[in-house]
Amino acid sequence: SVTSALIALLCLSAPGVSLLVPQPNINATVAQNILLSVDYSCGGVATIEWKHVSSRGTTKIVEWRSGNYVNISTGYKDRVTIFENGSIQLLNVGVRDAGYYFVTVTEEHGSNIYGTIVVNVYEIIYEDLHFVAVFFAFLTGVSAILICFMWLCNKSLHLFQKKTHKLSASNTEEIELETIEC
Repeated sequence: SVTSALIALLCLSAPGVSLLVPQPNINATVAQNILLSVDYSCGGVATIEWKHVSSRGTTKIVEWRSGNYVNISTGYKDRVTIFENGSIQLLNVGVRDAGYYFVTVTEEHGSNIYGTIVVNVYEIIYEDLHFVAVFFAFLTGVSAILICFMWLCNKSLHLFQKKTHKLSASNTEEIELETIEC
């Protein structure tokens, strides 16, 4: 019902042209491919234009006319695929691709309609966590080896001290026995 109301509102705002944006928010991770999906209908020949707006400014991605004319900007040449329903697919997104994507559908008689999709791109931090986990395991192993080495050294020292103490005690008894015998 909400979708129907939006489509009706869009049709009223631009006679002859309608636009549906089924997924206005997209969350992606770095290196993913994303589909900026729209569906338009138009009585005549339509021109579709996509722009990206972020903190770095506005960039025109692509513009095409139904079936015959395509103009892809140089920054997106190898990264964008267009579809006849007005959708585009961005390949291998990066953090720089986060922002607002505006689509404009213009009918040949001049009426046009706009749509917006918000894209959030997140970095994968698992690699950093993996490094920390491996480093922590390494430090744990080294500390376990050092603790065992210290325990062995301590045991050896105690055995050496016991042996030395027995030797000195037996020598003292012999000396005392000798002095008593004289």
